[in-house]
Amino acid sequence: MDLSFTGFLGELLENPALLVTTLFTLGVIFVNGWTDAPNAIATCVTTRCLSARNAIIMSAFFNFLGVFIMTQINSSVASTISNMVDFGDSTQNALVALCAALLSIVIYSVGASIFGIPTSESHSLIAGLSGAAIAIQHGTGGINGAEWVKVLYGLVLSLVLGFGTGWVVCKIISFICRDMDRRRTNRFFGFAQIAGAAAMSFMHGAQDGQKFIGVLFLGAAFAHGQNSVSGMEIPVWLMLLCSVVMALGTSVGGEKIIKSVGMDMVKLERYQGFAADVSGALCLLYSSLFGIPVSTTHTKTSAIMGVGAVKRISAINFGVVKDMVLTWIFTFPGCGLISFIMAKIFMYIF
Repeated sequence: MDLSFTGFLGELLENPALLVTTLFTLGVIFVNGWTDAPNAIATCVTTRCLSARNAIIMSAFFNFLGVFIMTQINSSVASTISNMVDFGDSTQNALVALCAALLSIVIYSVGASIFGIPTSESHSLIAGLSGAAIAIQHGTGGINGAEWVKVLYGLVLSLVLGFGTGWVVCKIISFICRDMDRRRTNRFFGFAQIAGAAAMSFMHGAQDGQKFIGVLFLGAAFAHGQNSVSGMEIPVWLMLLCSVVMALGTSVGGEKIIKSVGMDMVKLERYQGFAADVSGALCLLYSSLFGIPVSTTHTKTSAIMGVGAVKRISAINFGVVKDMVLTWIFTFPGCGLISFIMAKIFMYIF
């Protein structure tokens, strides 16, 4: 398959199945930018270190770098997503199931975003792929248990490691700066937090960018009658396209998520925002290097809770936390069920 920009564009015009799959995947990336990417810049915007517009531009640039650089170092996150499920030998049915999974993510995520609740597109993707695989294989035979274990590890890591790292980093910063002039430290952490938000955006691209590019490659393989994505190299133009589409999503609908994560959950000062960004980025770096797909939403929000707990547990708005946790809990059964139903409907129609 020709993966040059002109070659791929030509194939889109000639292959309707590939065109639909690509549009659905870009739609999911757009929704990811709408409901997930704002987590990376939420604290930076709400502490007034950057305007929302400048933060979005910066986020798009570092998302691209995250995809580009981490794919060269370790592309196993994309491989994990591609290998999680087996859609069977029929590539046409597999393509139908994949499209159903992508559509279920859009439906579920847009529904949650109406209420300003940040969803995890990572876990929506996993739930959608699994629901579609169960529908097409008429059972759990299409689920790769070994790859699912990595997902469960990632869920625990993103919550526990995020909270713990946020608490430790904030404690260290508080200790170091305890006798310093408050105005000087605020000025320093204003610039430091921009760097922290850039690091979070970089790692968001490294995690989520790889996941969705992996899905797009899987769809492209199915559209060409292939069951495997082995041997395919990710072209730079595709990384850039994903980053731009993600940034567009953030600019269109990210304000509610930024407010929920950066203001409503915990009232943050600049040094706390920096601690949360650094903690989240460190957790995502660790997970990416070991090929474990984790949720950037879970990692960042748990890091913010860890930072807030340094002063006192009551600093955390548990009403907002409860809404987020309930959304996360319902992601697997909710998105999986939507995907299962859509896959059955698509198989009947097509």
